[in-house]
Amino acid sequence: MADGLSARETLALVTDDFTELPAPARQSPPDGPLGWPGYDAARARAAERTGEQESVICGTARIGGTRAVLIAFEFGYLGGSLGERTGDRLVAAYTHARKQRLPVVPLIATGGSRMQEGMLALTQLQRVARESALTREAGLAQIAVLRDPTTGGGWATLGAGADIVLALPGAQVGFAGSRVRPPDADPAAYTAEAQVAAGSADAVVRPEELRDTLAAWLRLLSGGRPGQPVEPAPVPAALGSSTLPATGWDAVRRARSPRRPRAHAYLDAYFTHRLAISGDRCGGTDPDGMLCGFGEHRGRTVAYAAQTGAATRPAGYRTAARLIRLADRLGIPVLTLVDTPGAANDAEAERQGAGPAIAELFGAVAAARTPVTTLVIGEGGSGGALAPAAPGNTWATPDSYFSVIAPELAAAILKRPPGEVESTAGQLRLRPQDLTALGVVRGIRDVTP
Repeated sequence: MADGLSARETLALVTDDFTELPAPARQSPPDGPLGWPGYDAARARAAERTGEQESVICGTARIGGTRAVLIAFEFGYLGGSLGERTGDRLVAAYTHARKQRLPVVPLIATGGSRMQEGMLALTQLQRVARESALTREAGLAQIAVLRDPTTGGGWATLGAGADIVLALPGAQVGFAGSRVRPPDADPAAYTAEAQVAAGSADAVVRPEELRDTLAAWLRLLSGGRPGQPVEPAPVPAALGSSTLPATGWDAVRRARSPRRPRAHAYLDAYFTHRLAISGDRCGGTDPDGMLCGFGEHRGRTVAYAAQTGAATRPAGYRTAARLIRLADRLGIPVLTLVDTPGAANDAEAERQGAGPAIAELFGAVAAARTPVTTLVIGEGGSGGALAPAAPGNTWATPDSYFSVIAPELAAAILKRPPGEVESTAGQLRLRPQDLTALGVVRGIRDVTP
């Protein structure tokens, strides 16, 4: 096998109680629907070599304490390719998952669609995409594991279409397989690590850690209430100063202090454990500007999107929007932490679509049926800070400010000298107590006793 593991060995890596689902019956003409010479013989040899009757094995199992439907690809069977019988098994697996209200875990190792079945093989991707979409609509999580190789339509449907995408180290991952790429293509671009760096996958997980990682993800993503009323996430306690700023400039100075607690400190204090998602699924990540993921707070799953105090880049906004849409589908409440001097506004940020990315996050928050809770923990710089904030459920800490624009920029726009920046901060009424009086925030959070 390309990654050294058969489908059965991969299943044994993540669970001990796999129960295979019955395979749907399909009558095929000799040598398949196209009458491809030698196709039946090739399938017979693949079955003898692997002990399997198709390129996927589907069934149910517990991973940790959570039951799930597992789909394991057997790369030794015609390169894990997808044909009509493969599609039948996948449809049956997803249908079973919806009937039993179970998450789906594809363990993928495939070279793509089966040439011996022509376009009938390729159209299985449409069937798979439909089943995945129905499963999303049902509020059930999909967590893909990318083995070596994961290429072609299997990557572009079961893999990249999953809610959470994990990958084994060094796995070949890409839409183009090694035999069809341009001769000058950089092979490093077609790896699990490259896909994580490009925002197309969430994490690389070592084989010995895969079972525990899947168990943790399944536990978190199965902890919601899709389609039912959801209680908002509790507002975190403030971690910094307990006194309110005397002036607007004092609020700005305190929010910019390097000694003030940042997102990591708040997330560590709030969650007993958490797992991160990474990437906007369109080529970008923003690990320095936005932290996103799911965690457990007082026994309940809460999704989080937390700005880190740096300027937030377009990929950060898109990742946060992705998180909120996923939490909304799964019935999981969301916590957002606001802390940014503003959206990144350099030329590269504009080329990456800063405006559309911010609009996407505004839209995700506005459309969310699941409740969103927001705490401003530091700087609240303009629309780049407002985008993740919950209308009507935003709170502030004593160490924070929220402003239509930074005082220095406001003074510049008004053509005021530098000496008037501090007084301009006061005029903007950006202190936590000002924001409460204006009705912009609901209140000021107390410091942990």
